[in-house]
Amino acid sequence: MMQMLQAGGLEILVDDDRPPDANNPRGYFEYEPVKALKWENHWVSQAEGKAVKVIPVLLPYLPQHLKYKIILMKRDLDEMLASQEAMLQALGRRGSNAGNGTLKSIFARQLSETERWLAEQPYLEVIKVDFRDAVCNPEVTARMVADFLGLSLELGKMTQAVDPSLYRQRRQS
Repeated sequence: MMQMLQAGGLEILVDDDRPPDANNPRGYFEYEPVKALKWENHWVSQAEGKAVKVIPVLLPYLPQHLKYKIILMKRDLDEMLASQEAMLQALGRRGSNAGNGTLKSIFARQLSETERWLAEQPYLEVIKVDFRDAVCNPEVTARMVADFLGLSLELGKMTQAVDPSLYRQRRQS
């Protein structure tokens, strides 16, 4: 999604602390201060009018006096866990000692709690985008996201930013 937004002409808030690698050859599109959002959120004002990647469990720590448009990316949890496992293996690192069933349960609970919380916040607008749909139907996703944001983004460039070959941990449906 960050690739699509950037290609479409939206400025993104990102740093180069985690450069592209074999797992994410186009980069991670992260901004290091996001990881400390729970304790320090002064930087959020710098993000006005920009896209910033924030993991769902940190969303409650965004300052409540601002308004946000949240694009909640939803991915099959088995695919997400397989992707994380493949990335850790490629880096020669071990993941959690908890089994995938336990991790899946934790992530499912966290996502459910986040979605419930998001629905209750008057300062947030939220759109849910399915990861598979974004990869398999980027034209539809680009239009939907541009409409949600209320911006004239370059839809063709957003669509071209999607590389289905990078969707490597795909469950058969």
